[in-house]
Amino acid sequence: MQSTRRNTEGRPLGTCDPSSSGSPAHGGGSRFEFQSLLSSRAPAADPTSARLRASESPVHRRGSFPLAGGGSSPAPPPQVPEEDRIDLNPSFLGIALRSLLAIDLWLSKKLGVCAGESSSWGSMRPLMKLLEISGHGIPWLLGTLYCLSRSDSWAGREVLMNLLFALLLDLLLVSLIKGLVRRRRPAHNQMDMFFTVSVDKYSFPSGHTTRAALVSRFILNHLVLAIPLRVLVVLWAFILGLSRVMLGRHNVTDVAFGFFLGYMQYSIVDYCWLSPHTAPVLFVLWNQP
Repeated sequence: MQSTRRNTEGRPLGTCDPSSSGSPAHGGGSRFEFQSLLSSRAPAADPTSARLRASESPVHRRGSFPLAGGGSSPAPPPQVPEEDRIDLNPSFLGIALRSLLAIDLWLSKKLGVCAGESSSWGSMRPLMKLLEISGHGIPWLLGTLYCLSRSDSWAGREVLMNLLFALLLDLLLVSLIKGLVRRRRPAHNQMDMFFTVSVDKYSFPSGHTTRAALVSRFILNHLVLAIPLRVLVVLWAFILGLSRVMLGRHNVTDVAFGFFLGYMQYSIVDYCWLSPHTAPVLFVLWNQP
């Protein structure tokens, strides 16, 4: 016995629905059955068309449509390295330090007029390099040792002994700070300095400037000089510090801190002043033939 084919509402095919708008005579039921068969035999939706319909939907949200590969979740965006991220809420101190650093670099580059032969004041570079040698530590150490060996008075030996102590202290402190800070020299600098060591590749602080400030204050306090010579000593220290920026060796802050450090170094030497009463062993050893 053949089973009666039924439509999607459970009624036998060929019977009309009283509630339908069409009548059997006009084929209303046949149209409904044909549309039902088409909807049941329609192939699965194409993923591409599904994505297009989803994007055209008024309730579509960002990221709601599936990927073409299937149900795999989208990969997370790559993380930006910490040093490349922009701090959108920096502190006031950070802004101030960065602004001062930018001004320091800009001003140092503007004042580096003797950094090369092609610079605006390149013809004065040999004179500036001669001034650079006058503040180098090696000539000052050798000169102090020579004068100390030729001195025949206790007062002169005491002053020269403390000058030698001040120069050694300056070399130690400057080398220590340069090794800790490790600030590179300006990019426009030419490494053609006289007798450099490993720490001389660093810029902060300026060793020539600390030595100039230290020696000038030492001379003004322990040597009896006329007023023109005292002014000349102060000008030598100031011009030497300025020449470090003009040659492109240092930044402005390196020289400024160098003046401060040299000034404070003399205070340390004056506090720890060596004399036959405080350090008799040194003077006895030096006086032995």
